Amino acid sequence: MNVLPQKLTIGFILARSFTLSAFSLFVDTIRLASDELDNSGRVTADWQVMSSSRNLITSSCGVGVAPTSAFVDPSRFHYIVVVGGLLKDENPVDLETVAFLKRAAAANVALIGVCTGSFILAEAGLMRYHQTCVSWLHIKEFRDRFPDNPVRADCIFNLDRKRGSCVGGTSAADIAATLVRRHISGLAERNALEVLQIDQARPALHIQPRRPLSEDFHNVHVKVALMTMEQNLDGMTIEDLAARIGLSRRQLERVFVQTTGLSPARAFKKIRMDYAKRAISKTRASNIEVALEVGLKNASHFTKSFKRVHGQTPSQVRGSVGAPPLPPLRLV
Repeated sequence: MNVLPQKLTIGFILARSFTLSAFSLFVDTIRLASDELDNSGRVTADWQVMSSSRNLITSSCGVGVAPTSAFVDPSRFHYIVVVGGLLKDENPVDLETVAFLKRAAAANVALIGVCTGSFILAEAGLMRYHQTCVSWLHIKEFRDRFPDNPVRADCIFNLDRKRGSCVGGTSAADIAATLVRRHISGLAERNALEVLQIDQARPALHIQPRRPLSEDFHNVHVKVALMTMEQNLDGMTIEDLAARIGLSRRQLERVFVQTTGLSPARAFKKIRMDYAKRAISKTRASNIEVALEVGLKNASHFTKSFKRVHGQTPSQVRGSVGAPPLPPLRLV
């Protein structure tokens, strides 16, 4: 029986066309947490990039990464992290890799899918009894391919017993920081994040940056109108919006109310004030700076509009401590 070392040990498997940013943020968070005196040492953690061959593994941006190890006894690792990437590749990993992942699961090693690495684990039948967290961009495809697998697209990562999943991007640093805190220390986590210029790790239930509102509606004119609104938060008239879509103002208002239950002007205001609330809650931007971003040049007008939509002033929202994450914006 193999006994895990005291160090946090992670084995990485990189899929063809994997996402380089997700991998680099994950491994660098571990590296910096393990480091002493900026020597890139492996004092409290160790890691390997494993593959069935020694060939370079090419990321989605074209940069290749060389494996550091063949497949070894999976029980040497606390976690095996599968980093996915482009879904268009029908065979992101080979059969030998799939067999290794199944051996790891049989050995009770924790498996984590990063980005679309969760698809690889699900395809191998290793996520069926675990809730998978995927990006909202991929949830429909995940449900279509794995209808019996529980899945969510609201949070940024999930750790479910011996399985984990992470939407990728910067959330790779968040889940890695959680593992560091769990297995090394809070001080090691803080050291790593400070070097990465990250204020603090986000919790698993942190809500994903919301998907475009246009995804909620099927009417093409409403979809284009919502996309245009979200791209022009500093303001535009409803007449200009309608003209850009090829409708009269009256036509746009009629189809908008029929589809969303709101007028275009009210929906636009709600979108802008939702953005303002997120900016107030998550950044150090001043009220007037946020007001200008949403097309309001008067701080008093901004405060009144903000309170009318959210029931609180910007200052009250900014002063809230320990408030729950903001829910995704919905028009209906």
